[in-house]
Amino acid sequence: MRALPVGERALLVEVPSGEAAQALHAELLRRRADGSLTVGEIVPAARTVLLDGVDDPGRLARLLPGWEIPPLPPRAGEAVEIAVRYDGPDLGDVARHWGVREDEVARIHSAAVFRVAFCGFAPGFGYLTGLGSRYDVPRRATPRTAVPAGSVALAGPYTGVYPRSSPGGWQLIGTADAVLWDHARVPAALLSPGTRVRFVLAGRS
Repeated sequence: MRALPVGERALLVEVPSGEAAQALHAELLRRRADGSLTVGEIVPAARTVLLDGVDDPGRLARLLPGWEIPPLPPRAGEAVEIAVRYDGPDLGDVARHWGVREDEVARIHSAAVFRVAFCGFAPGFGYLTGLGSRYDVPRRATPRTAVPAGSVALAGPYTGVYPRSSPGGWQLIGTADAVLWDHARVPAALLSPGTRVRFVLAGRS
């Protein structure tokens, strides 16, 4: 673990893995909730966590390496369910990469329970982990100039759902109608770091 100062009141904490970043994020939230940590924002990423609004960043940077970070706890509450049609244009490529039939891609993907590791790229876009390294897939060699909103996609260890049309190089395996970002909703984002997510075949529950 390495804590780097960012300006006068922030720290960027680097950790060795995505799992470590998620565990640290959960521990930071716990400590803020019980009053033992004073911090404004806690923003996880792939292998970092940004802490903004820290009263004494230097002191916290010295303390962090001595913290005992417990394993990632299970998320309480029901998982968010996102109905998906496994009809993406890259479904065949993913099936070949995995060495399975196309219908097996749908079965494997919908059987997993995912967790939002962090958010970014676009408002409402969550980077979901849960498939395991056996099912990592590379990004497309040539990104698309426009990926339709609602596209369910894979890249590396992550699954994501495009909240709006945008360029992208992820492998598209399906389509969802879920609204990932809605200004009229509180909170506006359907997914947030730590949220559990299940993909269900459209028309089933």
